[in-house]
Amino acid sequence: MSVSLYGSGQTVLQVVSSTYTSSFGTSSTSFVSTGYSASITPQSTTSKILVLVTGGMVSTASSQTMTGTIYRGSTNLGDSTRGLVEYYVSGTLQAPANMGIVDSPSTTSSTTYTIYAKTGGGTATWNIDPCVGSIILIEISGS
Repeated sequence: MSVSLYGSGQTVLQVVSSTYTSSFGTSSTSFVSTGYSASITPQSTTSKILVLVTGGMVSTASSQTMTGTIYRGSTNLGDSTRGLVEYYVSGTLQAPANMGIVDSPSTTSSTTYTIYAKTGGGTATWNIDPCVGSIILIEISGS
């Protein structure tokens, strides 16, 4: 089943979602995989993939940053330094970490999108227990 997007000439071809309830902590100052991922096999090389992520982050260090981003395979889809979401922490902070991006993978092979995180100091935790985080992948026909 496909759903036409009113007036756009584009169609939603498929939706894939994955949820996670565990937490992931890191003290790395370089992006590391959280292990949270979802895969989709695009129907066309011209399709776009809308990637939506929900979750939360908490940092234990003050005057530092905590950063999240989305990778397609080994490619960072965000800024190489600031990722897709970045918080500057002046004290211990707990914040929602929702991200989204439209990607053009140009393939009909299975494609995996994974959440990565890093910290500027101290420990950053992705998806604070008892949160339920999610990754939603929406394939949209190309134009």
